[in-house]
This record gives sequence, C-alpha cells and structure tokens, in this order.
Amino acid sequence: MMMRLPFRTARPMTITRVDGDSSTTHFVSTDVVNWVLLEQDGELTLIDGGYPGQAAQVVESIERIGRKPEDVRGALLTHAHVDHLGGLVKLQAKYGFDVYMDPVEVDHALRHHLQQANALDLAPQVANPRLWAWLAKTTPLGVLSRAGLARASGFSTDGHRPLDLPGAPVPVASPGHTDGHSAYLVADGRALVSGDALVSGHEISSITGPQCIPSLFQHDEPTARRSVQRFTELDADILLPGHGPIHHGGVAAAARAALSR
Repeated sequence: MMMRLPFRTARPMTITRVDGDSSTTHFVSTDVVNWVLLEQDGELTLIDGGYPGQAAQVVESIERIGRKPEDVRGALLTHAHVDHLGGLVKLQAKYGFDVYMDPVEVDHALRHHLQQANALDLAPQVANPRLWAWLAKTTPLGVLSRAGLARASGFSTDGHRPLDLPGAPVPVASPGHTDGHSAYLVADGRALVSGDALVSGHEISSITGPQCIPSLFQHDEPTARRSVQRFTELDADILLPGHGPIHHGGVAAAARAALSR
C-alpha cells in the first residue's frame, strides 16, 4: 500500500531551467521558499526541500521535470531552518536518500540545537502587516515544526571541489545566517544556489531585488555580511536564491547591491 505524504498544502510554483555543459539545473520557486533540482544522466540532486507541508510539492516538482523521487541520489542542505529542512525530513523518511551539508550544520539539522528566529525575534515586527501575511501562509506549512533529520552527513570541506553527486555542485561556505550555512555553485559554475545568505526578496521585506535577508532571521549578521562580501569574488552570472525570484546579471553585482542596502 502506497504511503501518502500528509499535509499537502500547495503554493504557487514555477520551474526555471538552467543548462550546464553536462547537467541541467531546475530552479523551483514558490511564494514562500525555493529549492533546486540538479539533473544528470537520469539521476537527481535535491538542494533544500521547503517547509514540512511542501514535501508533496517537492515530489510534484520532480515529476514535472519528468523524473521520480526514487531518482534522487542524494540531497544537499544550505542550512537547517524549517523552511529549507522540513520537506527533506519527510522525504528522507519515505525515500531513504542521504542528506549532505557543511559539517558545522550537521548538529543543527539533527536538532541537537536550534538557530532559528523565535517569538522574541519577531516581536519588533509586530506592527508590520507583511509579518502577519507571511505567518498566515507559513503556519499551515509547518513553520513551528522543530523536527530534524533522522541522519545527516557532512561533506568534505577540503578545497572547492565538486561533490560526487548529480550536477557536480561545488560548496561555497557562507556562514552567518546559521553557523554552517553553505551555498553551491551549479551549472558548471554559471549559477549560485545561495540559500538565505543572499536573496532577491522575502515576504516580510519591502525591498525588491538582491538583499541580505531581514536581520531578525540572521543568527550572526556581521559574519553573514562577510559571507556576502566573498560572493563579490564569484564569476557566476545567475543567482538562485532561497527566497525571491531568479536573478540574472551577475552574482558579484547582486552581492554588492545587497551590501549597499
């Protein structure tokens, strides 16, 4: 008997294709959070997995590119906040794939500790109507969940080497948003999956375009800004952020724009 994934709460979703020399990157964008699929030789790498309530929508995105969840050879995590980890928790439990991340982030993903905004962090925004609109969307998706992965693995941080996963993603350490946050160069270096280190919009932000995520979500904001500064040295010309639309025009320029705001 097939197990149904509970809590099927769909958000509007678009999928944008970015071609590399040997693989295809699919940027999956919703109005609350994004994830990425790397496709090569019939296998997939899933980068992030949305909220717990979006697990079924991740499966839908896989099916929309003509693949099935069993094609996922492994997943990568940018960081262990619920909107990036939650769907992976459910999908790992069902399909059994391994989830890799910066070694520093492993304990966070296992929920041995939690670096995530709480009610006190949100309090200064209580008069911001954008906050309430965001909560109205994300509460049904499981924003309050504290579930962690059953198992998590750290990848090697010895140099900027491609990982042995479909699409050959290259980790780019970007701590600050969380201690072990990692971005990934994909599409043969053409694009940066930036997680929440650098975004192009957020539900509670009035800014459009490249920006650092609102301060209340940052675990260590000075360190996070230094990570964005290092993005100004990258040659990638497409930004695939954790929040907001795909951004063309160069990651270095996007990082500079974000730091100027």
